[in-house]
Amino acid sequence: MYRGNTERGVRGTCEMGFRGAPESLDYDAMTARRKIGLLGGTFNPVHLGHLILARDAREAQGLDEVWLMPAGQPVHKLDQSIAAATHRLAMVKAAVSDESGLNVCRVEVERQGATYTVDTLRILTAEYPAVDWTYIVGADTLPQLVTWREIEEVLTLSSFACMRRPGMPDDPGQLAAQIDLPAPWPERLVEGLFTGHRIEISSSEIRKRLASGQSIRYLVPESVETYIREHHLYLVGD
Repeated sequence: MYRGNTERGVRGTCEMGFRGAPESLDYDAMTARRKIGLLGGTFNPVHLGHLILARDAREAQGLDEVWLMPAGQPVHKLDQSIAAATHRLAMVKAAVSDESGLNVCRVEVERQGATYTVDTLRILTAEYPAVDWTYIVGADTLPQLVTWREIEEVLTLSSFACMRRPGMPDDPGQLAAQIDLPAPWPERLVEGLFTGHRIEISSSEIRKRLASGQSIRYLVPESVETYIREHHLYLVGD
């Protein structure tokens, strides 16, 4: 299951604007604001659980789009189980190519050096001033936000959509009590709680199945499986 984002180093700009729009789209010229969700992750590889979470968040929060945002190559995870950022980005692009309302953001795979969520949001806010951002996480991430770099600026640059998780309080008040941030942030954060589908799929499970020669059908989009096999990712001996 996708477990929500934790604060991490990131690597900058988006694959495209709203569906079909060129990268040079001038958001300053738009009169209507847009609400876009950001779903970050390693996506190693992207799977159907990620796409379902993105759709659930979009519907629950009334978002115009959700952008899936692959992380850059983690410097602390240089083992061979982490596919190159170019491959992970390509798989996400393949996964959302026919999905209306889902898109790709490459800001974290292109930026050089170690930065953080606050840096990503600064970049996106400057590049797309007509967008209101919503960061998508699991509710189990909320108590960890106090450890994020410049978290109060993060909270001013983006709202949060928080999917309920097993083991976390369903009651907003009880969950807010676990968030060690000054008022009004705990109360505002739990306003973004939503109930989504609990899909028990993990990228690690998919990698293990591939390495052992098992099927990954119905776990990833067909286009992603095709890419994996064409590029010999996660396979035995690779």
